[in-house]
Amino acid sequence: MIQEKRALAVNGWPVVIIGVACIAGFAVSVINEVIAGWIVSAVGVAIGALIAAGLFIVNPNEAKVVQLFGKYAGTAKQPGLWWMNPFAYPKLKVSQRVRNFESGRLKVNDRDGNPVEIASVVVWKVDDTADAVFQVDDYENFVQVQSEAALRNMATTYPYDTDVDSELAPRRSNVEITDKLRSEIQDRLTKAGIDVIEARISHIAYAAEIAGAMLRRQQAGAVVAARTQIVEGAVGMVEMALEALTKKEVVQLDEERKATMVSNLMVVLCGDREAQPVVNTGTLYQ
Repeated sequence: MIQEKRALAVNGWPVVIIGVACIAGFAVSVINEVIAGWIVSAVGVAIGALIAAGLFIVNPNEAKVVQLFGKYAGTAKQPGLWWMNPFAYPKLKVSQRVRNFESGRLKVNDRDGNPVEIASVVVWKVDDTADAVFQVDDYENFVQVQSEAALRNMATTYPYDTDVDSELAPRRSNVEITDKLRSEIQDRLTKAGIDVIEARISHIAYAAEIAGAMLRRQQAGAVVAARTQIVEGAVGMVEMALEALTKKEVVQLDEERKATMVSNLMVVLCGDREAQPVVNTGTLYQ
């Protein structure tokens, strides 16, 4: 493994002054037509050109990776004008700005075998320039391929949706799934010197061929859940009504009449339509 290290570079402005002085000396010699001065100035120009070849600029949030005769010579990250050994080439530019990558909509099967469409957004930046340049062939393409591979693996590990509260599912467990997705992508990209800042699911849905069936299934589940809650509430209200009637001695009901009353109240409270009132003109038992 190649360890990132600081390049041995010096401030470039004094070097610029020396180069300008060498060129100025050559110009003065040409004007004065001094042969010895010409020779000295020619040497000075050659030295100045060699010095100028070692100058390079580092922009903010940018790094220059330097090689010397095929070996890694270090990384310059401090913004400004710098100079180093002119034979230390190439000076590869690596952006350390925060970038994001959005995957396409991938079609995969979830843990239960249901086809789903899923996509993600990954926010990342280069942290170790030596690993990014020398450990992988193309670190930007590496980020894209490995991010999609991690997303596919995550989608096949969990069900799209679940009724079990303790079980993770991309449709419900947003925070937990996001943390696991980021962790898996980071594990895959560490070897390339990439720092994953954020990873989250940007799109998830059943595939078109089963979307209609799954929608009806979800609607049926919602109806059952709503009916269950309605029945539980109705039972509580009937119980309260019987207790209040008995406590206040409004009316005395035998078991048969209580059953009739419970039946009527349950119909009224649980029905999906308005109840039609019936006026009893006889006695309680007729």
